[in-house]
Amino acid sequence: MEIRIDDRKKVAFPRFNHYDYAIRYIVEQGLEAGFVLLPPATKETADLGSRYSPDYACAPFKHTLGSLIEAVEAGADILVETGGLCRLDYYGELQKEILRELGYRCEFINLAEYMGGKKKEWLRLAKHINPKLNPAKFVTGVYEGVKMAEYIDEIEAAYFKNAGFEAEEGSYKKVYRQFLLEMQMAENKNEIRAAYQKARQAMSGLAQRIPENPVRIGVVGEYYTVMDEHSNQYLQEKLIRLGASVHRFMNVTNCHFRAKASTMLPKISEYARYSMGPTTTWTINSALDYAKRGFDGIIHVKSFGCTPELDAIPVLQNISRDYHIPVLYLSYDMQDSDTGLDTRLEAFYDMLERKKKVLQ
Repeated sequence: MEIRIDDRKKVAFPRFNHYDYAIRYIVEQGLEAGFVLLPPATKETADLGSRYSPDYACAPFKHTLGSLIEAVEAGADILVETGGLCRLDYYGELQKEILRELGYRCEFINLAEYMGGKKKEWLRLAKHINPKLNPAKFVTGVYEGVKMAEYIDEIEAAYFKNAGFEAEEGSYKKVYRQFLLEMQMAENKNEIRAAYQKARQAMSGLAQRIPENPVRIGVVGEYYTVMDEHSNQYLQEKLIRLGASVHRFMNVTNCHFRAKASTMLPKISEYARYSMGPTTTWTINSALDYAKRGFDGIIHVKSFGCTPELDAIPVLQNISRDYHIPVLYLSYDMQDSDTGLDTRLEAFYDMLERKKKVLQ
């Protein structure tokens, strides 16, 4: 029996940059459920999350809570919390209690409960959302959605690496935006693949004016804030406007499908012998890699009060000392003024540029 669109449960996730499109694909094509695709986050989203969050909660907690509240208001039946390992998996439960106290009665699923679980547990969860689930179609939808996330990561990386040197202003941005629009609307693997190939070919054909020794900056840090543009105040966009080539290892593809923290520990054993928390191993490994590859600077991004990333700072300071690479530390709460950030980034970039000229 075919499921009518009106009968499908509507699922919502907290906003997470452009990965919303891959999540939408998995929910709609794999689960055959409805998906509440929220518009881009605004100041009201952050204010909404801050208003109902504990004072000690980090910025990602507040941003995601604001997204969940807006999702319920937009008609979501099922809210999915993706807080992962933060605060020992407690964030999801805390957000659920806050939503209950606010009077929202929708169903709440905390993915932290399924991390490390067997495939059949994920399938059981999928059947709970859609009792008439087609397992084969679900697996296919997940695979294709993951592939979309990989393509998004690849095109985004190419954009931030090269857009700072474009010969025609806005040429890279135009291709990138069109690619994201096509990802948002894709309904099958052929459309996903076609959009990826189109964007890749278009970017490779764009004219560039690359300096003889361009400034290269590596961005590292806490999982959510370093990847979510709204949370980090469009940090990477600001850097390419200054003329830098920007690199960020931390993304969904690398973190979940290509690189395991356990395999990185031997590489960073000189600086850290064990993991200090959710994403610190990736932070240290990426920073060390950028230093060894001769990057000009590193920017460390974290939310205010993020304990694991606080623990990583002394290690980054040691890497900075040993490899003579400057590190700029940025800590985000719920501020919304760009002036202070712009000033720090401009000063950091100018310092890197001058240092590079002196050493030539």
